[in-house]
Amino acid sequence: MSALPCPVANQFAAADQAYATITEFLRSEEARQVKHSELERQLEGMGRALLRKLLQAHLDLRQPGQAVEPVRDAAGTTLTPTAVQTRSLESIFGTVEVARTGYGAAGKPSLHPLDGELNLPPEKYSLEVRRRVALEAAKSSFDEGVKTLEAFTGAHVPKRQFEQEVIRAAQDFEGFYADRQTRGRADPQSGSILVLTVDGKGVVMRPEDLREATQRAAAARAKSFTARLGGGRQLHAKRMAAVAAIYTVAPWVRTPEEILPAAALPQKGPPRPRPEHKRVWASLAQTPEAVIEEMFDEAARRDPQGEKCWAALVDGNLSQIEHLQQLAEERNIPLILIVDFIHVAQYVWKAAGAFFPDQELAQDRWTRAHLLEILRGKASLVAAGMRRSATLRKMAAAERQPVDECADYLLNYSPYLQYDKALVEGIPIATGVIEGVCRHLVKDRMNLTGARWSLTGAEAVLRLRALRCSDDFDAYWEFHEQQEYERNHASQYANERVPETVASSAAFLSQPSRRSRLKIVKKKGES
Repeated sequence: MSALPCPVANQFAAADQAYATITEFLRSEEARQVKHSELERQLEGMGRALLRKLLQAHLDLRQPGQAVEPVRDAAGTTLTPTAVQTRSLESIFGTVEVARTGYGAAGKPSLHPLDGELNLPPEKYSLEVRRRVALEAAKSSFDEGVKTLEAFTGAHVPKRQFEQEVIRAAQDFEGFYADRQTRGRADPQSGSILVLTVDGKGVVMRPEDLREATQRAAAARAKSFTARLGGGRQLHAKRMAAVAAIYTVAPWVRTPEEILPAAALPQKGPPRPRPEHKRVWASLAQTPEAVIEEMFDEAARRDPQGEKCWAALVDGNLSQIEHLQQLAEERNIPLILIVDFIHVAQYVWKAAGAFFPDQELAQDRWTRAHLLEILRGKASLVAAGMRRSATLRKMAAAERQPVDECADYLLNYSPYLQYDKALVEGIPIATGVIEGVCRHLVKDRMNLTGARWSLTGAEAVLRLRALRCSDDFDAYWEFHEQQEYERNHASQYANERVPETVASSAAFLSQPSRRSRLKIVKKKGES
């Protein structure tokens, strides 16, 4: 707590002096001797110091932030003014000080209307610093993020605080998408096929943040000789992230022969339709069932009238298939469920290797012929045929094992291998999108060498990364700042309204100049 600050005749005097110093340096003989790269670096540092002084001058103009009306807290208690209090704010230009009048009562925490007017966070770091932290954390490790932030801004955020800011930055993820669903409208211009696709990807976790079953397995392994693993192996150290993607796409009608042409020549025809309005996300905290339900909610927002063709693409995970079918039945949705064709092809290729060992051309011909039949909707006949062929060849049990595994796979998943119908309707039959999401969203960031994640930290990073991958980060950040305002300020006052404040002088109205005609302009893509 401090006394009322002395009024300053010209709050921008320090900034004006800093600007004069920069121009004086640029005119000097010293600057003439400097190479352009060093000149850029020096000018960047001097410019950042100038911007910090400009920000400080503006904040000084806003002090002491006295309310123009009675101040009442959320309980309706009228608060009385206290002495001016000063707090530090770590901005992207450096540390500045904010002096503002507090309002309090016996047994009540002080409120500062100017804090609400500026939407200052309770902690030291500004919301713009938090935004930069969020962007860096989504791209690279926390250590690298700390270095990058310090190198390219005037803010210094130690690693522990960096991680805390990441968690704060991601806290409105669920609220953002829930709000979007309540206000969302279907896009009639988007493709007629609505694709839902799910998968899983393991993330190495700290022992205490593994799921209970994995913790027990890890404890049992630690007491055995299997605790020593070969290079690159990580047994009972991962928690599975449920990964989801949803998008619309225009139909792309094809024939089996177009998918598997006889010659590896460029195929003529219209280009493949691109996925539209793709949203991707992953969660370590939620169960796969909860993520799938969220995916259905997102799909319902996009197609509330059920006018699109809903198709679910999976890799064969039975629990995912069962839950997708259950939700589709509960919500009365005619869902087309398709198992990834690439997974099927892998089984068929292994069977070909059993029939024609060390004969690549024969393997290729056999595989193509059988995959064509599967694409024609004859998976069960293909399974029966390869079993019969193995029996006629009198193959030993060990030799024919890949054949039996392939046949079992085709028979077990035959209801989801109706590729002939999917191709006629132009529905995708491969899970390339979700495979790419697992790699880019999860693996490329979360599986860094030596990384051991806490559950809260990993979940926050996945959310921020998902927002960037879905091109939703800017919209989310606008929502997040509004939530911060309501959470930290508006909710503390009567009628959830922060009282307006008035500066101690008419400094804002004095000296009309070019500054008064400047407007804040956002660059495209910035929030």
